[in-house]
Amino acid sequence: MAYPAGADYRAEGRAAGGDRPTALRVARALLAQPLDLQLTRVRCERVANDGYCGLTLSGVKFKHRVDTAAFRAEVDGLVRAAFAVDPSIAEVDLWVTVPADAGKGAIVSGDFALPSSATVFATTVPRGAAANASAGANVFWDPKFRGELAQGSNG
Repeated sequence: MAYPAGADYRAEGRAAGGDRPTALRVARALLAQPLDLQLTRVRCERVANDGYCGLTLSGVKFKHRVDTAAFRAEVDGLVRAAFAVDPSIAEVDLWVTVPADAGKGAIVSGDFALPSSATVFATTVPRGAAANASAGANVFWDPKFRGELAQGSNG
């Protein structure tokens, strides 16, 4: 894809969904700050007057060593920043994924494909609950990933 001069190719390449203008604004805002984890996708959709955004982060190759507190602070900050972009965003979902080892010779495309990634952290945050995006009833932690963060991890 060719980008016009002056385009923010990082945001352009990560923005997706039926509400791409909002996804672009969210991606630009989130990528304007330094992040320890890689933001790989911002997908926004609109249903009636409400916006819904999904943020996908990579759980490998962190830019700095990350422990549980730093991870939670980054997740909470990303969710708050996404809500700050547009008051019509009603909910932000955030996933952290890692490559899945499908095994040698595994089918990775088509009807019998095995997953190419695994979710190691996920949260669903309605507007008003952004302060605790990384905690609460709507949070999933993979035990192995959580244990690695507890010891400090480079991803």
